[in-house]
Amino acid sequence: MVGCRGTTREDPPLAPHRVIIRHCPTYDPDRIRAIVREGLEELDLRPRGRVLVKPNIVIAHRQMFPHAYTRPEFIDGVLGALRDREEPGTVEELAVGERCGITIPTRMAWKQAGYPAVVRRHRARRYFFDEVTQVEVPLRHPDRLRDYLYTPEPVARADFFVNCPKFKAHPWTTVTFCLKNYIGIQDDRHRLIDHDFGLDRKVADLQEVVQPRFVAIDAIVAGEGRMLTPRPFDLQLVILGDNQVAVDAACCRIIGVDPTAVPHIALCAGRGYGSLDAADARLGGDVGLDEAAARAKGFQVGLVRVERYFEGSRIRAHAGPPPAQELTDYCWGGCPGAMEEAIEIIRQLDQTTDRRMRPLTVVFGAYEGPLEPRPGERVIFMGDCARWKGRLDGREVDVQDLYVERHHKDPCHARVTDVFLKMGGVLWNLFRSRKDPHVRVRGCPVSVAEQTLYLAQVGGTRNPYLLPATAIPFALGWTGWRLRRLWRWVTLQPYQRRDAGGRPRG
Repeated sequence: MVGCRGTTREDPPLAPHRVIIRHCPTYDPDRIRAIVREGLEELDLRPRGRVLVKPNIVIAHRQMFPHAYTRPEFIDGVLGALRDREEPGTVEELAVGERCGITIPTRMAWKQAGYPAVVRRHRARRYFFDEVTQVEVPLRHPDRLRDYLYTPEPVARADFFVNCPKFKAHPWTTVTFCLKNYIGIQDDRHRLIDHDFGLDRKVADLQEVVQPRFVAIDAIVAGEGRMLTPRPFDLQLVILGDNQVAVDAACCRIIGVDPTAVPHIALCAGRGYGSLDAADARLGGDVGLDEAAARAKGFQVGLVRVERYFEGSRIRAHAGPPPAQELTDYCWGGCPGAMEEAIEIIRQLDQTTDRRMRPLTVVFGAYEGPLEPRPGERVIFMGDCARWKGRLDGREVDVQDLYVERHHKDPCHARVTDVFLKMGGVLWNLFRSRKDPHVRVRGCPVSVAEQTLYLAQVGGTRNPYLLPATAIPFALGWTGWRLRRLWRWVTLQPYQRRDAGGRPRG
């Protein structure tokens, strides 16, 4: 099962569709535990075998990013409820696993989120998905993006998967509830593959890995507007269920969004993972859908084009379409949304960003309009599909499309690039283009981490990875991650490091 040609099991569809909406005014672990336990009882579910809880810890810091992640009190309640429903001898392992985002070591985010004490309290195991073996899972759906993908071994072998997302808006996919939380079941080198205009299909493909037996959404304080730096929105809800599509559809209706208009949710429904029809979902709990919708009135989702997002700021953004063969006019899942998240990270860590930042222009895709940078202003052509021809600073500039079609990208050959290597790459690229009026940045997509580094360097703001408040925790987390990966490599026997075809294992 482990290596470049693994196997996957068939998980039976979850039925019937059940959605339970419960009132929960505060992050009281005991109250959350009771709510989740009662939900498990109502759904007649008991944990068994290898039980894996997957929260959302895309980024975490108690002061700077307090609303981006599933709170530890929530996971405390979920783990307690699972222990309450456990029958003797039926649970082989209770674990919590995650891979955070933007090239931050999961060790760091895990600690900043307050998870260590919670996991120990419930005698659970932890899994950092960027430190474990990656398993290849074949894909079978006729509309799949590729024939296989990689996922961490603890995910692939889970018998009772529990999805615990944060209720949030998202700049690439409108919202992120249960289905979108699956992006975290890949490590960095694999999650960026197809994280472009094919992102919705990637989310649908990831559903083939494993389907959860139970979902519990932290909607006590939801996150609106953005994904990494959301604004807090007080919903006072815990949302439970046994089918991800039905739960995500209910969450959409709570905030006044048509679930059929959210592509990744509609795709998953079309592939048979659940129904979007409200009549197919049995609602329960002590909060009705109308009351929940009244609480969520005014909730803002995250789908905003990059040109509009930066209106009135010192960044002028222009976006053209991706390559014509991809049949779309905007890359919702790639570089533009990453730029929006990057600037918000910098703003969150440095309140003087908008006042201090030097003006700059950023171009995405095949843009054909004029560029009129101010004297001394740099122009960044972001991503492989950036294309433009014209004059800059009195010179003829011809930026060529460097896009590589996805069938030429083999996930088996993906490599880890940590943030220090990214920093070096950014500095070298800026140095070699120092005499040019523009900078060309390769990548499909260019990650949030890299775009954050380019904004910091070109815009003259502070590098968030090197700020005193984050530098030491980051260095400790990075060191632990590197040592763990080295230990795994050393302790594997040489013949175990390659598959039957001679290719290196994950």
